Amino acid sequence: MQSLKLRSLLFYSPFNYSLHPFLFSFSTASLSTPNQTTILHDFLNSNFNFPKSQSLYISKRISSDTLPLKPLSVLNFFKQIGLSESQIHSIIRQRAQILFSDVDKTLKPKIHLFQQLGFQCSDLCDFISKHPTILTASLNKTLVPSVEAIRKIVGNEKDLIHVLCKCGRILPKYQLFVANAAFLERWGIFGDQLLILLKRQSRLLTATQSSIRNYVLQAVDLGFEENSRMLVHALHTLSGLNPKTFRRKMDFIQGFGFSKDECLQMFKKAPALLRTSEKKLKVGMEFFLKTVMLPKSALVQRPVILMYSIEDRVFPRYRVFQLLKAQNLCRKVPSFIHVLCLSEDMFLDKYISRFKENAEPLLIAYKEEHYQEA
Repeated sequence: MQSLKLRSLLFYSPFNYSLHPFLFSFSTASLSTPNQTTILHDFLNSNFNFPKSQSLYISKRISSDTLPLKPLSVLNFFKQIGLSESQIHSIIRQRAQILFSDVDKTLKPKIHLFQQLGFQCSDLCDFISKHPTILTASLNKTLVPSVEAIRKIVGNEKDLIHVLCKCGRILPKYQLFVANAAFLERWGIFGDQLLILLKRQSRLLTATQSSIRNYVLQAVDLGFEENSRMLVHALHTLSGLNPKTFRRKMDFIQGFGFSKDECLQMFKKAPALLRTSEKKLKVGMEFFLKTVMLPKSALVQRPVILMYSIEDRVFPRYRVFQLLKAQNLCRKVPSFIHVLCLSEDMFLDKYISRFKENAEPLLIAYKEEHYQEA
């Protein structure tokens, strides 16, 4: 009977047979021989690049009623829902025990949950291959309450899938996530503030509470106030940089002639500044201080301009700014920082479109790099 089942599965399987040629080496006799674990061990090593210790562990868990029917049914199911071979390999490498899951009782209900939420095939497959622990977590005790907790924070049903994709690591850790969210709320981080962390630094919400407390206290020591809307941005930066890197970035900025207090002021106004690469900071510092000749105090007051794209925003607007001054097009010459900080639409309207007779040369100056490439 078992032999008939096996032949039926192999014959009608929609799964790409090249993934599991070992299945065709099984006969009724081989299912009952001691060599079955060795065969699967070799298969896992050669076809899925498992470490030997891991493939041996999996092989030892196999009994005659799970080999190869249960792994084959899992592989077939993954193929049916649209997972690519590389995505299947990724899932099995990360969570090999999934090979021995019950498709109908364990896997299908979890996939159905995300399909009901609105995940399309490609998004769902990408999501699961990146976060296979979702398939080993409890549906009712973990996944459903996690989704509901995140839904309350997001508020907007349209953005739910986008946020879930960003914070998939949280779903299997419901209890920890809820406890950390409650802790952050006591410091004034909730609602759209918590949403920022979900989108940008979701791993912080599954860190130990002592780690989160340390980041909060470090931010407070640096001058960020409890219930301040900047506190969440400070946490984002501090949790993403180790102390050594943080100090190195501060020293790097001081190297351009800023005092320690000025560096701290810049960090408090724009915490993301220290997530900017040193290469970009160097180009920006040299351009603003040496070419534009801005006083250091201007950068202390507006450090955000150091994070603007040099190629797409700073250089093009500076060319337009120079042309405006050279041709005396403005009754009162604006400051370059004012020109730089305007939105794209406002900049085009105020400093290009309004000068109808000079609009073309101004636009050419603004798009100079584009014209050179063309």
